[in-house]
Amino acid sequence: MNNKLLYNLFQAYYEARKNKRNTLNQLDFEFNLEENIIKLYDELISWTYKVWKSIYFIQTHPVKREIFAWNFRDRIVHHLIYDYILPIFEKDFIYDSYSCRKWKWTSFWVERIERFIRSCSENYTENCYILKLDISWYFMSIDKDILFEKIENILSNKKDLLKIDYNFILYLIKEIIYNDPTKNSIFKWKRSDYIWLPKNKSLFFAKQNSWLPIWNLTSQLFSNIYLSDFDKYIKEELKIKYYGRYVDDFVIIHKDKNYLKEVIKKINKYLKYNLLLNLHPKKIYLQDYTKWVLFLWVFIKPYRTYIRKRSIWYFYKKIEVLNKRLENNDLKIDSKLKQDFLSIINSYLWFLKHHKSYKKRKHLLLNQVSASFWNYFFISNNYTLVKKKK
Repeated sequence: MNNKLLYNLFQAYYEARKNKRNTLNQLDFEFNLEENIIKLYDELISWTYKVWKSIYFIQTHPVKREIFAWNFRDRIVHHLIYDYILPIFEKDFIYDSYSCRKWKWTSFWVERIERFIRSCSENYTENCYILKLDISWYFMSIDKDILFEKIENILSNKKDLLKIDYNFILYLIKEIIYNDPTKNSIFKWKRSDYIWLPKNKSLFFAKQNSWLPIWNLTSQLFSNIYLSDFDKYIKEELKIKYYGRYVDDFVIIHKDKNYLKEVIKKINKYLKYNLLLNLHPKKIYLQDYTKWVLFLWVFIKPYRTYIRKRSIWYFYKKIEVLNKRLENNDLKIDSKLKQDFLSIINSYLWFLKHHKSYKKRKHLLLNQVSASFWNYFFISNNYTLVKKKK
């Protein structure tokens, strides 16, 4: 028995369950944990592991897209692969690719782009321009053969850094990349319920071997690997100093507007002939730095940043659902409801505090969250927070 692999498999299980503790898949796996882990381990060491059926459904927010939710046991394998190969690919990534990277959370991305603008404009005293581009249908357009070849080449040159057998990890990666969830899924509802989804947003109509299912941990890592050479092309061949990328959104800042127009052509040519990708023609943004630029969920302006309204609206909707749960519970707060309130409030307050949002935070805490919830926490100190009537 390979004790090290078994230990790493348990570690991958604990990582996979962090945000899945209450899902049916996770609970079912945990009910016979040791038996299921050993069974998965036996499949791995005998090289008979195959991906199980996914759950297929449509997500409507923030945009309409189809989701293939992989079985929990397969998520464990995702984390196992991720833990083995991430240290190698981390050294291959440029500093300013931000997706799925340790210590590079939302505030880091925004502050980094803001710093680029400040530096290029000599602290807002000289003119510079911001170019923001987006790859058209990125996850739907990733060529699996190109991706696997990139992974294979990098790992083959760094076999000595791998803490697992080279051929074994390639076998697992191949199983994940070339798995076709469109032929191996359980539909949450009838297939006819999905006919309204545009064909260009569905894997069922995608080009063969040219897509990755979104939201998987491995897909996030593989998407970074796929564009790693493109990042180096920007930094090393085009010699662009101020560049940052999050998945398929990237920003370039330069003092010469005409130069940026030429860069668009060069980038589109590189993507088309090397990665079989195209820039989204309707998402090309080129403006003076004094105009705002939307990067991910934040509007960046000189000296300040704002959260876009859509992000705030999503948060208010979540709080509204929790308030209704509180009312249905006769204003009694159980441990689960308390945990849900605190986790959502803390996560958004942490996000908001990095930007110009004092009034939004005040409105959130005093008007959106139920007064009964605040009274629950302050009553032990003989103090109650009562919401004023309008």
